[in-house]
Amino acid sequence: MHASPSTPESPARSLRSFTLLIGLLAVPLAAIAADWPQWRGPGRDGISPETGLLKQWPAGGPPLVWKARGLGGGYSTPSVAAGRIYGSGYKDGNEVIWALEAASGKELWSTPVAPAFKSMGYPEGPRATPTVDADRLYTIGGGGNLVCLEVASGKVLWTKDLKNDFGGRMMSGWGYSESPLVDGEKLLCTPGGSKGAIVALNKKTGELLWQTKDFTDAAAYASLLPVEIEGVRQYLQLTGESVVGVGADGLLLWRAERKGKTAVIPTPIYHDRHIFVTSGYGIGCHAFRITRTGNAFKAEQLYASPGLENHHGGVVRVGDYVYGHSGKGGWTCMELKTGKVAWQHEGVGKGAVSYADGHLYCRSESGRRGTIALVAATPAGYQERSRFDQPDLSGKNTWPHPVIANGKLLIRDQDLLLCYDIQAR
Repeated sequence: MHASPSTPESPARSLRSFTLLIGLLAVPLAAIAADWPQWRGPGRDGISPETGLLKQWPAGGPPLVWKARGLGGGYSTPSVAAGRIYGSGYKDGNEVIWALEAASGKELWSTPVAPAFKSMGYPEGPRATPTVDADRLYTIGGGGNLVCLEVASGKVLWTKDLKNDFGGRMMSGWGYSESPLVDGEKLLCTPGGSKGAIVALNKKTGELLWQTKDFTDAAAYASLLPVEIEGVRQYLQLTGESVVGVGADGLLLWRAERKGKTAVIPTPIYHDRHIFVTSGYGIGCHAFRITRTGNAFKAEQLYASPGLENHHGGVVRVGDYVYGHSGKGGWTCMELKTGKVAWQHEGVGKGAVSYADGHLYCRSESGRRGTIALVAATPAGYQERSRFDQPDLSGKNTWPHPVIANGKLLIRDQDLLLCYDIQAR
């Protein structure tokens, strides 16, 4: 029986309603924590959904929670999932995958998976970021070894060789760097080559499900991005020859010719049927609009610009703008759909970027200072809030991207991992 509008609430019910209202009002104000379980975070876009983070750091940087050593050499960015941190390195002549306790940095396990592959430029170690999916982890070594491990123990469950098993071929000689993608029951990656550039495997067994016979470019260094365009699931990839969309069945949906040079590295950005790609060595950036007529997709180039020529530190999209370091002009804010540059600034110099809670986390690649800066993500101009120099530098290029997970900032430098507390109190 429903009470009429004039029926007064009981004191107990009124108190419950008031308590519920206060709780609902408090939700947007609470900090949101999130894992970083794969390359470039939960959405593979360099964006953390976390809130409640510091808007300015103390002099010398945010508080250091712990530092872990003994990770092995390499440029792999770590992943964070369910209270653990995962990564890879070269130790004692082997490529190893490791797991740390996120709260303390204590090593939980370390598993050799292949001989160290050093037949590449910068042979210190692997570059791919592990992908964590429930109880399994997937990653690719520089020589093309694709491996699946059990996250609880580090036990190897299955392996594949991108060259021998799928006819893989790279565009140049720095070894495989792609971070594999899990989408539903499929594991996807880009061996490249005449047998088909992209493969989809059963993520449980490694069984081949399909290989793109109508897309056969050599692999570059970018990682696949899953999107939905006009209601159709597809995987975006950037190579030295093309920007493509491949359907969930492995068929090529569309292709735009886009010539890269030497090494094509950054992962594409997607927003509102628009795709933004960029690469270094004088190439710059391009944007494409994807349209659908019936079952046919088409890519229309909107612009080609030198305004954001990103080598390998990546770019992030915040609202209508993309941010990243450009070989011509320094740190850059550009309107995605028009290519109009809003601002450029030297900042910390060339480096990598991630985003959380209104700010860019910009990391210099310089092995002499390793500066990390907190910069407001706004088209109004370069607004740096704080910066600090990384301690205990290896002297190598500080290429791994900043990771923001569960109120912490993780910074990898070869054998070392630093964990900073960036949560506001």
